[in-house]
Amino acid sequence: MTGAAGFLAVDSGGSGMRIAVGTVDGGVLARRESREPVRTGERGIDAGHFMERLVPLVRDAMTEGGIAGLGAVAVGAAGLASLGDGLRAELPAALEREFGIRRVALAADAVTAYVGALGPRPGAVIAAGTGLIAVGTDLTRWRRADGWGHLLGDCGSGAWIGRAGLEAAMRAYDGRAEGSAELLARAEELFGPVRGLPGRLYPRPDRPAVLASFAPQVAACADGDAVAADILRAAARHMADSAAAVCPASGEPQVALTGGLLNMGAALAVPLEKELSKRLPHARRVPAAGDPLEGSVRIATDLTAGALTLPSDEAMLCVVTGRRD
Repeated sequence: MTGAAGFLAVDSGGSGMRIAVGTVDGGVLARRESREPVRTGERGIDAGHFMERLVPLVRDAMTEGGIAGLGAVAVGAAGLASLGDGLRAELPAALEREFGIRRVALAADAVTAYVGALGPRPGAVIAAGTGLIAVGTDLTRWRRADGWGHLLGDCGSGAWIGRAGLEAAMRAYDGRAEGSAELLARAEELFGPVRGLPGRLYPRPDRPAVLASFAPQVAACADGDAVAADILRAAARHMADSAAAVCPASGEPQVALTGGLLNMGAALAVPLEKELSKRLPHARRVPAAGDPLEGSVRIATDLTAGALTLPSDEAMLCVVTGRRD
């Protein structure tokens, strides 16, 4: 096993958890993934369940990568900015007990998405997957918009698109205006008779992911179904609104999109480009260089090397030092 202090990078979101371990000199040496999302409870993100999901992934990856110990970790977690009090309070000590990790960077998943997409440059990133949050920086402070979860926000996200598509299906089932017979047919193909959908959907702890699973069906209908196309155009407007709220107003900022909605195709991409050009004419649209896990890797690498220069923020990006420093 390597004697160099290793790093751990974590990306935890609504669709599961991904991790990578490596060293500063060797880069990423092993990766693991779990499809089960971390639970939320009265204190927000459940730190105990987080560790239950994390520990076996890390142990396996350390064995594969030949890493004897971990010196630093960067955790990117969905909901950290608004639901992260319990995680911030409990996770650093739990990571030190389990792995002896001395330096912990806790970041909103939008921050890791930003770093993976743009690196240390001014601009804005829309992290659009099961949920949606936009984050921007002028390199002196972070700004965020949305990311309020599928009940209060995440407007334009996969869960939002899926829910809007299912609402259109239910309108068609009822015979109400602005329903979509095509979306109704696809909903029943995916979930069974829609009359029983509330009973199958509402009790599920992974409800956002289930809603998001219908978003590709909305995109698939958009070419020939006006209701589906309108849903995607509305999603594009919401996404551009969030980007405009956080993007630096001066200079030459860059704007990137990251997350699973990149796979939705032209039905979303075309109206989104139009909305971004209208709302942010001074910004340059660029492809994301990497994903949120790669952002966590970069933060963890810089933290290990003592080279982390990103702006700190209690809710968005904070570094906790263990007792033995």
